Amino acid sequence: MRTFVKFCGLSDPAHVALAPAGGAAGFVIDVPGSPRSVSCERATELIGHLPSEAEAWAVVVRPTPELIHRLFEEVGVDRIQVYGEVPSGLEFLEIHHLVPSVPIPPSAGEAPPPAVPPAEDYPRIHLDAAGQPLPGGSGVRPDWEVCARIVDGNPGRKFVLAGGLTPESVGDALATVRPWGVDVSSGIESAPGVKDPEKMRAFLRAVEEFEHGHA
Repeated sequence: MRTFVKFCGLSDPAHVALAPAGGAAGFVIDVPGSPRSVSCERATELIGHLPSEAEAWAVVVRPTPELIHRLFEEVGVDRIQVYGEVPSGLEFLEIHHLVPSVPIPPSAGEAPPPAVPPAEDYPRIHLDAAGQPLPGGSGVRPDWEVCARIVDGNPGRKFVLAGGLTPESVGDALATVRPWGVDVSSGIESAPGVKDPEKMRAFLRAVEEFEHGHA
């Protein structure tokens, strides 16, 4: 696939093994109240089941520099997706492998799109619905038109679209927003925090079908 696909909120080794080549598995780290949250120790174990062609992403909220260091150095993630403020005191390579999540209103009207962090610091940017109490798995869709304006206004940037994606909707999302990648959590679950392997495969098929139709 040409589209980057991230399966987020994984907590079962069998589901981690289904992460697509060229894509990623996302682990929600120490987020109280999230049914998808795992500890650093558990994430380290789960990464051992990741296919070699896929990246490991941590998903964190307002992290400390110490947590960032630990995730890269001890847990062994490739990238860290950050909700909230990025802490100061990080090394350049750490910053370069962070993926800030930009909150997009579910309905923005005529408001201007949110500012996007600079490309020289952050090669990849995550777009997700604003105002959610927990990251990953809210099932709330951001305003796709606003997301499309951001993508169009920042040519060459690697934007990953999240929020309310399902096997049924991802083709429309790709056609409307034209992101570099997509991120799915609740849309591939049978219950909160419980991934459904068939829905995971269906999501990948839907992405492949979109690509085939737009080759």
